[in-house]
Amino acid sequence: MGAMAPSWVEAKVMKPERWLHLLNLHTGESASVVYWVKGQYINEGLWAINHVLRDHHNGEVAEMDPKLFDLMYAVSANFGRRPMNIISAYRSPETNEMLRQHSEGVAKHSYHVKGQAIDLRVPGVPLRQLKKASLAQRAGGVGYYPSSDFIHLDTGPIRTW
Repeated sequence: MGAMAPSWVEAKVMKPERWLHLLNLHTGESASVVYWVKGQYINEGLWAINHVLRDHHNGEVAEMDPKLFDLMYAVSANFGRRPMNIISAYRSPETNEMLRQHSEGVAKHSYHVKGQAIDLRVPGVPLRQLKKASLAQRAGGVGYYPSSDFIHLDTGPIRTW
């Protein structure tokens, strides 16, 4: 069997390692984590990122989609790998339902519940630039929320709002 072609993000970021710099705005936790080295995801790195991105309402940690981390890594390349401020990542079904009761903008079948979505901003980077860099990846969903000062990224079908 021959080698598989690189994924959309691997073709854009062929580096020996990938890392993310994160700050969870709800918990105050920060992490600079290497999660991929020489073509392999690193379990310890994935676990550390999953922990920082947990549901801050109830502390539940879920296994997030590593392709979301790759998307975040590719987007961050446009801004010198600055730390990303995390507004929301994993949400338990209970948390998602609670948020739906208080906001019209929360989807019933949210990709956050599937561990495939994140809401973020990058300090010092205008939100329009972050949106543009995210759309340029041509992967997943990109939501633009200027009044709340964040963008949404997910690994679902390609779409924008």
